[in-house]
Amino acid sequence: MKGKKLLFPALVIVVYIILAAADLQLFRSAANITWYGTLEMLSVLPPIFILLGLMDVWVPKAVMVRYMGPDSGLRGIATAFFIGSAAAGPLYGAFPVASVLMKKGASFFNILVFIGAWSTTKIPMFLFELQALGAPFALTRLAVNIPGIIIIAKLISSMISQGYIDEIYQKAKLR
Repeated sequence: MKGKKLLFPALVIVVYIILAAADLQLFRSAANITWYGTLEMLSVLPPIFILLGLMDVWVPKAVMVRYMGPDSGLRGIATAFFIGSAAAGPLYGAFPVASVLMKKGASFFNILVFIGAWSTTKIPMFLFELQALGAPFALTRLAVNIPGIIIIAKLISSMISQGYIDEIYQKAKLR
């Protein structure tokens, strides 16, 4: 199993070596992109993990189940949208947050809504669109995205068996 985990990093190193031998300028460009991407990730993730630790301690599981659990209904959808839309940072920051939400009892459907909101309906992005592209564009995009996220989340959660969803929770050692 350990060898399997190291397969991708080893493959990336081999590709970088081949790239360095074939085209040094392209290798430098790829290495710079990797370096700056790594620095960006290292600047984003620590604050997210600190906030997650605080949320894990401060928000009781019963509160999360009430607001985002399986029986939360529209309240759960609204909470998932609010948390996802208020978030800052790239999409990879959503997954540790989703993990804590799962640990706290959020439903799979609401997790999918949260990830959709994080990726599409961020408040800072909406404000930028209002200013740069105008209200008709920003409001139309939001009006299309909100039902789209809900429909996609419903489709995905209905297509995946409850057994597999339970397995996702178990693999993450959350349930």
